[in-house]
Amino acid sequence: MSTREAADAVADAVLATPGVAGLHPGMFGEVGTYLPGRRVDGVRLGDTDIDVHVTVQEGAPVRETAAAVREAVARQFPGRAVNVTVEDVIAAG
Repeated sequence: MSTREAADAVADAVLATPGVAGLHPGMFGEVGTYLPGRRVDGVRLGDTDIDVHVTVQEGAPVRETAAAVREAVARQFPGRAVNVTVEDVIAAG
């Protein structure tokens, strides 16, 4: 799987998780995967791990949402550690 395919697969899995409002680039924009012509914010692919930074919808259980994100990504990338950071909580709408 190419880096583009992997980053897009992670982003799709995260954004499909209930309670996730979006991907977050980190406080200083340091979390992302650079691809030709674009960047996938909130996803950093390592050789043995994947970092995901998200914004959670207000009212969604933060720990459970983070765990669901971890599980959704881990299903697609078995053997890699998945680290989830909740950067913010925002109101829905």
